[in-house]
Amino acid sequence: MQQQQQQRRMFTAALLALVFLLAAVSTTEAGKKEKPEKKAKKSDCGEWQWSVCVPTSGDCGLGTREGTRTGAECKQTTKTQKCKIPCNWKKQFGAECKYQFQAWGECDLNTALKTRTGNLKRALHNADCQKTVTISKPCGKLTKPKPQGKFHLLKAV
Repeated sequence: MQQQQQQRRMFTAALLALVFLLAAVSTTEAGKKEKPEKKAKKSDCGEWQWSVCVPTSGDCGLGTREGTRTGAECKQTTKTQKCKIPCNWKKQFGAECKYQFQAWGECDLNTALKTRTGNLKRALHNADCQKTVTISKPCGKLTKPKPQGKFHLLKAV
């Protein structure tokens, strides 16, 4: 008989624990009311428009750029930002445009120039870059074809 009472107590304790647990879970879920979505503030501020990066000294390295935007209710319409122009980029096409170049082509004997094409690889700070560019350079020393034949100069002794 005593064993049955002990089993009933354990069953009652387990049942109470289960009820308590269910009550705790439902209270937690009830506290998680769906929050109304915040209304997005409509701003009349335009997108930032950035100037080109101007190096502090020389033609590459650290520098600054100016940003502007429009909007009557904008708190900030101009700002300055630090920027960097890599020194190994071809400045000829804009200091903020990086191109992947193909191998040099054959020398054009009429112009004595060889050319190659570059495809845009990366543009810094949303710079306005051409998709492809072409560069030329002098061929260097042109080697004239050697005359074919069996003529040799003999040295007089």
